Amino acid sequence: MTASMKLTVEGWNNGDKIPGKFAFGVPDATEHVALSDNLSPAMNWSDIPAGTRSFALICHDTDVPSSGEDVNQEGKTVPASLPRVDFYHLVLVDIPGNYSSLAEGELSDGVTAKGKTPGKKLYGVTGVNNYTDWFAGDPDMAGDYGGYDGPCPPWNDSIVHNYHFTVYALDVESLGLYGSFTGQDALAAMEGHILASGSYLGKYSLNPDVAI
Repeated sequence: MTASMKLTVEGWNNGDKIPGKFAFGVPDATEHVALSDNLSPAMNWSDIPAGTRSFALICHDTDVPSSGEDVNQEGKTVPASLPRVDFYHLVLVDIPGNYSSLAEGELSDGVTAKGKTPGKKLYGVTGVNNYTDWFAGDPDMAGDYGGYDGPCPPWNDSIVHNYHFTVYALDVESLGLYGSFTGQDALAAMEGHILASGSYLGKYSLNPDVAI
């Protein structure tokens, strides 16, 4: 069993609604959804265990519909009973061991059509998030979505989505990942190297009939 760390994501209280400026999409009265500021939130972590050589940060939504049949369709609602799957919004590994925070907007400052190139940055190595898959067939948006891209759940979903931000303290300087690696790839590479972890929760919905 790994030890516990403290992770704070600034901008909302743990478990509360994520402000729209940190989202990919915000509600729109005419089109249902409008693009938002898509800022990455400031994050800081503490209670770092001895022997930590690097960190990883993952953000994932655990409530994404397993079927897209009814998603964003007029006159339809995605039922709460539909099985749900994970959707990764941030995959960041090899954060240097002397880091304990990231500033607001450091990982994303606006929606970038066709995505942000994953790879080595000053603050670590970014993989791709699941917008890479979501936009795969869209000629205007398709590309590798590296770093952070915020919430944009279906506007007709009947449930609130939960976004889990998790920091991991690792006993290796690098996980050896490169290219378009995914959240699942990162978690698999971390196995056996996690000294401690800490999480922070945010909630979000684009459905005006769903209360948070």
